[in-house]
Amino acid sequence: MFNPSFKRAALLASVFAAGVATAQAADISGAGATFPYPVYAKWAQTYKNATGTGVNYQSIGSGGGIKQIKAKTVTFGATDAPLQAKDLDAAGLEQWPMVMGGIVPVINVDGIKAGDVVIDGPALAGIFMGTITKWNDAALKKLNPSVALPDMAIAVVHRSDGSGTTFNFTNYLSKASADWKSKVGENTAVEWPVGLGAKGNEGVANNVANTKGSIGYVEYAFARQNNLTTTKMVNKDGKVVAPTVPAFQAAAASADWAHAPGFYQILTDQSGAESWPLTAATFILMQKQPADTAAAAEAIKFFGWAFEKGDAEAESLDYIPMPGAVKTLIKKAISTDIKGADGKPVVTLQ
Repeated sequence: MFNPSFKRAALLASVFAAGVATAQAADISGAGATFPYPVYAKWAQTYKNATGTGVNYQSIGSGGGIKQIKAKTVTFGATDAPLQAKDLDAAGLEQWPMVMGGIVPVINVDGIKAGDVVIDGPALAGIFMGTITKWNDAALKKLNPSVALPDMAIAVVHRSDGSGTTFNFTNYLSKASADWKSKVGENTAVEWPVGLGAKGNEGVANNVANTKGSIGYVEYAFARQNNLTTTKMVNKDGKVVAPTVPAFQAAAASADWAHAPGFYQILTDQSGAESWPLTAATFILMQKQPADTAAAAEAIKFFGWAFEKGDAEAESLDYIPMPGAVKTLIKKAISTDIKGADGKPVVTLQ
């Protein structure tokens, strides 16, 4: 298991190197989303032990990952905010999903345990817009009639960097609240009406853990690793659901990957009585015609290995592996689309 403490996470990052300076010649270079960092770190550790090849991944946020792969300074980028087919074509990029998971509201309120508080989309939007400013606001009390919510200011914590987690979170808020959609909108970075910014899922988790009265949003693995208090949510069907792997799976079940150009899928606010409303996939980006075919081949081999042998480790960290049929589609796309200068596939995945 990926250890919950930041100290141990830093030690693990010595294997899954966070800086280019520590990379070795054979290492695979990548940058981007913090959402999948725990599972990519675990995979990288196991892969290095098995093959001797390291993965030099900079967990800098989806916006940074998109910029770096477009600039060709890394072999792969990672993003939770998928690019549309036209943007992929313009940049000469191949895109595919690696795993799926849940984004969860996390709070730090004395006397409140995980699952004690229920929140819905409009209330969550109100908190992050600054129109709901106290924990005992009428909207929250209505959702939680049996919970002793304190007369305490809400301290909002949000991402400060370009973030796919933010993209999915604000995409959901735009679906849940017309005010949010018209005044703030959805993107990897937005003009936050209120709150304190923090870098990465790690930064938001750390700030919430250390700030009384706070609320933030993180990928579920970060909430678990840092023992943060999660809330329940009201989903699109009006049902109260807890953040669990089955709830993430329920939300992901309706995704039609086979007919999605560039595998573009947004999984927020899905129908279904058991669906978690803040479910998301995380994606890999690679150049279709990489300048360094040897490096691209090593990266593709790593991702192929992860699809074949990484599911158990993903599940141990509460991520959802891609279904087998979708993996087959992805392998075919990678094998067909990523080519060397000779026009031949860099790697053919079976």
